[in-house]
Amino acid sequence: MTIFLFFSVGWKMVMLGDETWLKLFPRLFMRHDGVSSFFVKDTVQVDHNVSRHLGDELSRDDWHLLILHYLGLDHVGHIGGRNSILMAPKLLEMDELVKMIHTSIIANQDNGQGRTLLAVVSDHGMTDNGNHGGSSYDETDSLALFIGLKNHASEHASYTVNTVYQVDIAPTLALIFGVPIPKNNVGVLISGTFDSFTDEQHLKALELNSWQLFRLLQAQLPGLSCENSPCESFIDDQGPRKSKCNGNLENMICCLYLNAAVLHSSWKSKNVSRSYSRADYSSIVAAYYEFLKTASEWLSRRVTDKPVNLLAFGVAAMLLSCLILSCLIFHVCKEFCFRQKKNFDLVDGMCNWNLDEAFILGVILIVIISMGSSSMVEEEQYIWHFLTSTLDLLLLRKTMQLLPVKKSFRLYEGTKKIGFQVYSIFVLIISGRTLRGWHQGGVNWTHLSDVSKWLEQAGSNNVKLVQLVSCLLIISLCFFTLSVLGSRRKFVLVVGFSFLVFGLLVLQHIMIYQENTIVQSSSTATLMVQIIFAVLGITAIGTFIVLPLVMPISISKKHSSHDSYMSTSDPIEIQNKYPLAELKDSLYVIGWTYICYWCLLQLLLQQPVNAVPILLILVQILASMIYSSYSGLHQKQWVEIAALYYLGMAGHFALGNSNTLATIDVAGAFIGMSSYSTLLSGILMFIITYASPILFLISMVMYISVKDTTHLLISQSADSGYLLKIMLALPCLVPLGVNSILLTAYTIVLLLMRNHLFVWSVFSPKYLYVCATTVCVYIGVSSVALTVIYSYLVLAFRKRMQCSSNTDAR
Repeated sequence: MTIFLFFSVGWKMVMLGDETWLKLFPRLFMRHDGVSSFFVKDTVQVDHNVSRHLGDELSRDDWHLLILHYLGLDHVGHIGGRNSILMAPKLLEMDELVKMIHTSIIANQDNGQGRTLLAVVSDHGMTDNGNHGGSSYDETDSLALFIGLKNHASEHASYTVNTVYQVDIAPTLALIFGVPIPKNNVGVLISGTFDSFTDEQHLKALELNSWQLFRLLQAQLPGLSCENSPCESFIDDQGPRKSKCNGNLENMICCLYLNAAVLHSSWKSKNVSRSYSRADYSSIVAAYYEFLKTASEWLSRRVTDKPVNLLAFGVAAMLLSCLILSCLIFHVCKEFCFRQKKNFDLVDGMCNWNLDEAFILGVILIVIISMGSSSMVEEEQYIWHFLTSTLDLLLLRKTMQLLPVKKSFRLYEGTKKIGFQVYSIFVLIISGRTLRGWHQGGVNWTHLSDVSKWLEQAGSNNVKLVQLVSCLLIISLCFFTLSVLGSRRKFVLVVGFSFLVFGLLVLQHIMIYQENTIVQSSSTATLMVQIIFAVLGITAIGTFIVLPLVMPISISKKHSSHDSYMSTSDPIEIQNKYPLAELKDSLYVIGWTYICYWCLLQLLLQQPVNAVPILLILVQILASMIYSSYSGLHQKQWVEIAALYYLGMAGHFALGNSNTLATIDVAGAFIGMSSYSTLLSGILMFIITYASPILFLISMVMYISVKDTTHLLISQSADSGYLLKIMLALPCLVPLGVNSILLTAYTIVLLLMRNHLFVWSVFSPKYLYVCATTVCVYIGVSSVALTVIYSYLVLAFRKRMQCSSNTDAR
């Protein structure tokens, strides 16, 4: 990089600000004071640590390069957005600093201490909510201001406005200060920066820039040689002539390069005789820039070219993974269907394909096709909202078909189970539509009104009120759903008490410390969040470990695990041999604990305006559990699991996420942190971003507990392995299979689009999200499998011990 070249020619450099400079370039600076760049809650001290040295450094003359990397403005954007009340004061602070430095430069120049270049640059812009990383104009529009290029201070009033690429800054600074251009840089000299140089110096700089890019072209095109180019320029009696450049890539590049070289050579000969005109000079500059921009654009696209053999091997491995998972899912579904046919004589046609099942597979195909369009990738949230709503309608149609014709509108008479299913689907449809309108996500339509914008415009008090009400409703739902097991059981009272403690702590934090989110958090607020994290971790892990150890074991002729609302009816001989009833009770409590704790944690970490979406997602999970508990034989298990996965993806976008990095909530990743930690902040950022997918995945624990799988049990062939298989096979394999198909498909799409105009701004960020979703799915599936296997093993051991005790007693 350019800074290494400055160091190599003996420059003495000083760095104040972002410590990333010190990590990238250790031992290059004779003085430095680094600050953490990722602790976004700090908007004051992070800049004060830079400014406190500025006066002393400006009075010194022992350095050649002074780097001041201010971070406060970026942090203000992250925690409060572009319209934060801290934004205007911070901008005025930056104005005063630039004025101070410029005044010092003018004074030094007047005292004969030489000229100084002041470069004010930013690496990105920001969206209205203060984030960046996407491809929108607001995010990519940044500043590059060069002060001091003119010979006299009085000429600073005149300026030139250009639109350039950030990669152009390196060769410009290198040639201004007379050091070589970085080896692999593909930038072009910024026009207007050499106006104070002589014509000869300017053309020499363009020539050096052209040599640099031509050398890179030769490295990419080994056969490139312009000695025998058919497009070679020529000189006649009227002077040098430019030839028209066309044909294949190599001929065009040689033609453009030779045009500039011949014109420059002719100008040099005329310069000796002083016979050249300004028109000659301008034509040479234009010819050089024509070559430079063409070469730079082509070289930039070549960055995406990768080894084909290695990529093909990776894609083949991913396709093999898809094939294995698909075959496993098909084999399990076929076996379950065979078991159903063997146990029930009246369901011969139950394994036939239905419309909702075909649509589940069609969703995967639709999403894969949409991945090939950059616009559809940017607005993917519309696809998931539409597909989940359509799936809800198909499920409603299928459920209504089960009703007797004369009782279709009298759901309370003889059709209670179907009635609960219909009501559950209506809840899914209404909550899904509300989530759809909560955030106007994506890229192109974020300026349109939505519910979250209306709430924010109504004022922070209204947002806080909605947040408090949502928190109270979530706590109430937690208690209500847990009470299904019966409040007489001691472990239910203990778990319910932990819900209350955790919920009240979150409620207190919202009431006291979220009054103004843009103000730096106090140590008391940080300590309280840390206490909440500790309570959450201890109680969640404690429930997972202890509950199977204390769950009552019973051996009787008849056992009902839940009430009539969510019931199981496993064969008596199997219940007495294996702890199925106890396992389902245990998984019910553990699963609901996971769900409620996760929702309360999200209330703590998410933006306050996202409190209602968290509540609605919880309602969707509860409605899905009710539907699944009553679906029986008419709905295949893999369809319900895939529907949960799709709801998780729709909820992901409903929380304001998109396929651009700009929507990642950076500020939330520092809640409860008193100092910066890459690992902890990264974990919190992942938890915030994938709140909905993880929530629906861990809800599989509760789904296993409420799903009636009696029709798959055969007492003569039942064993522990088979029981775990019918409980875990599809809840684990279906999410893994769907994710594997989408990951493989998008990998292929990305390879096909590697030369696309939006490969870096649209397709690459989407691929990062797809990879992170894969991590999310594996974490969720592993948590479900670990919970079920651990609970079953503990309960099975206890049941065997109790059976042995009863036998010995008799």
